[in-house]
Amino acid sequence: MSIFSSSRFIKAAITSVLAFAVLSSSALSHAEAVLRVSAIPDESPTELQRKFKPLGEYLEQKLGMKVEFTPVTDYAASVEGLVNNKLDMVWFGGFTFVQAKVRSNNQVIPLVQREEDEKFKSVFITTREDIKTLQDLKGKTFTFGSESSTSGHLMPRSYLLAAHVDPDVDMKRIAFSGAHDATVAAVAGGKVDAGALNISVWEKLVAQGKVDTKLVHVFYTTPGYFDYNWTVRADMPAALREKLSKAFLALDKNNPHDKEILDLQRATRFIPTKAENYRAIETAAHSAGLLK
Repeated sequence: MSIFSSSRFIKAAITSVLAFAVLSSSALSHAEAVLRVSAIPDESPTELQRKFKPLGEYLEQKLGMKVEFTPVTDYAASVEGLVNNKLDMVWFGGFTFVQAKVRSNNQVIPLVQREEDEKFKSVFITTREDIKTLQDLKGKTFTFGSESSTSGHLMPRSYLLAAHVDPDVDMKRIAFSGAHDATVAAVAGGKVDAGALNISVWEKLVAQGKVDTKLVHVFYTTPGYFDYNWTVRADMPAALREKLSKAFLALDKNNPHDKEILDLQRATRFIPTKAENYRAIETAAHSAGLLK
C-alpha cells in the first residue's frame, strides 16, 4: 500500500470514528431528553394512563423534552424504579414516599402535592347495617387496598389500632385488594364485610355513578393527614427540578385547558411540599410495624 493510499485510509477511518461519535452523542442527548414518569398503581392501568395523558403533554410543552409514562406492576416497583435510576419522577402516596426516602438514604425529593393532600382522608365502607363504628369490625371480614398504600392500608390500620381494633387479631379475615377501586368492588360484591380506601377515589366513583350508595355506604371517615406527592430523585439537575415545580404550580383552574388537567388529577391546584410533611406517616408506619 502506498503512503498516499495509507493516508487516505487513515483519514477515512478517522472520519468514520468521528461520525460514529457524533451519532452516539446525538443518541445519548436524545436519551437524556426524556423524563421517565410513573405512579403507584392505586387504580387500574388504563385509568392511570388516561389521567396522565394531558398532564404529560403539558409537561412536554413546558419542559421542552419528551415525557414518557411507564406503568408499574405494584407499589414496590415504583419505589425501586426511582431508587435504581429507572424512573425520574413518580406519583407516590405518603407511605411509598417514606419507603423511597428510607430505601435511597434520603436521595429523593418530594416536589409538589395537591392542595387536597395537606388534609387527605380515608373512608371505611360497608354494605352491612350492623357496622356503624370501627369497633363493629371485630369478627368481620375486611379488605385494605395495597399493603404499601397510605390511604388504603397504613392510615386505616393506624386508626383501627387507635380504636383498639387489631386487624390481625380481632377481625375474622383481612385481605388486600391491590387498589382502591378494587376495594369498592370487593365490598359491593359481598366478598368482604367492609373495606377502606382513599376518599378521593370514593368520591370519583360516586360522582361517576360506578357505586350504588344505597348498597355501599361510608360509616367512618378518618381525620386528615398528608398524603400524595410527585417525587423526583435528588440527583435531578436543579434547573429541571425548578422547571417541573413551576409547571405544576402554574396550573390554573380558571384556565379551561389547565382545569381539564387538574380535574383528572382530582386537584384544585398544586402546591410545594417537603419531606418534613411526612414525618407523621413515617412514625405511623414504624408504630404499625410496616417500616423496619
